[in-house]
Amino acid sequence: MHRFLTALLLTAGLAAVPAIASTLTCPDLADARPVTACPGEEELRYTFIGFCSDNARLYDGRVDDCTDFARYRKSKNIALWESADGEFSGYPSCDLPPETIRAARPARIAVQRKGAVTQLICEYGNGIRFTHRTRATCRVEGSGSCDTPGHCRATCQ
Repeated sequence: MHRFLTALLLTAGLAAVPAIASTLTCPDLADARPVTACPGEEELRYTFIGFCSDNARLYDGRVDDCTDFARYRKSKNIALWESADGEFSGYPSCDLPPETIRAARPARIAVQRKGAVTQLICEYGNGIRFTHRTRATCRVEGSGSCDTPGHCRATCQ
């Protein structure tokens, strides 16, 4: 009984502690690094045949990438990258040189909720997007435009 009351009081005490807000900014990609390698041309051709010949694909309405190999290659020729601190990740195109990815500067920050997960999305241009995922509730401070550092951040609780 004593353990039950202690656990109950501890739980109630933790619930009374206010949530600490954290401020996140879009990462500087200068020190970002690839986590996975880019697929080779042979691998892309092999997966194109397997992915696009799947009968289920014909019925789920997602056949756009399968109309020709060039479209498929454009959407699947990507590799996982992450920010230096590992908090943000993205899938930039392997057609972009690593120097271009590392030189990219944030243009916009946005928040999107998908179920219980909040996605904090940083857009850099050239199709480069890095995302931070959290269960916290986040909101963009300011306009979301990254024209000044003060506008390119979000608060999460």
